[in-house]
Amino acid sequence: MPFNLGIIGCGKMGYALLKGITQDSGAYNTIYICDTDDERMGLFTREFGALATSHQQLIANADVIILAVKPAQVKSVLASTSDVWSNEKLLISIAAGIKIAAIEKELGKPVRVVRVMPNTPCLVGEGVIAIAGGHHASLADLQLVQAMLDRVGISIILEESYMDAVTAVSGSGPAYAFLIVEAMMDAAINLGLSSDISRRLVLQTVKGSITMLEKTGDHPAVLKAQVTSPGGTTIAGLRELEAGGIREAFFAAMEKAWQRSMKLGTD
Repeated sequence: MPFNLGIIGCGKMGYALLKGITQDSGAYNTIYICDTDDERMGLFTREFGALATSHQQLIANADVIILAVKPAQVKSVLASTSDVWSNEKLLISIAAGIKIAAIEKELGKPVRVVRVMPNTPCLVGEGVIAIAGGHHASLADLQLVQAMLDRVGISIILEESYMDAVTAVSGSGPAYAFLIVEAMMDAAINLGLSSDISRRLVLQTVKGSITMLEKTGDHPAVLKAQVTSPGGTTIAGLRELEAGGIREAFFAAMEKAWQRSMKLGTD
């Protein structure tokens, strides 16, 4: 059944989610937007036919509201709009580290809250989105959110207690991947290859490797062994990576990101 959609916060992630949602024009009636940046609201108005309005009017008119502001702004937005929220509204929060309980407490009403954790590849339709429901959210609410967000990647419904781990893995993960690609490109340039050739070789190598993992279903260790010949070039390179502590570095990085995500929820 079509619904009125509202989005508070017209940043890049809000844009990515809305671009995916609007691929199915039959899913919604009207889109309402609100942001402090007039230029961003102008973009949303032109591209999505959205109607710019105030926080209060947006929540009053919309059935499903995506809260896409920065974590530090969540409390003030909810406090200034608490009188217009009701159980008829579905609130989807993408604020990193802000727990459902904190949102429900701030609202002080039985509002249906769903927390999602998207990552930046949503901008190119290849994202990962974790979804968790609050005390008043139904299975139908979770399924609606999942159907909306599957248009910008893949989505997974899980318990909120796993959100900090998801943040450390897929939320921060693109930065780890970009760092690895950058390092490989720099190393290729160091070997005498041009910047353009280095980029093309590394990107296709990474892309092809991911495709192999997806299509074969094999564990990475199995595919790694297929590339590694006794006394060959690959085992020599792998030995250096292990000696450099690459595996331990990933354990430490994800654990640190996980700890930081938990802290954001208590700051």
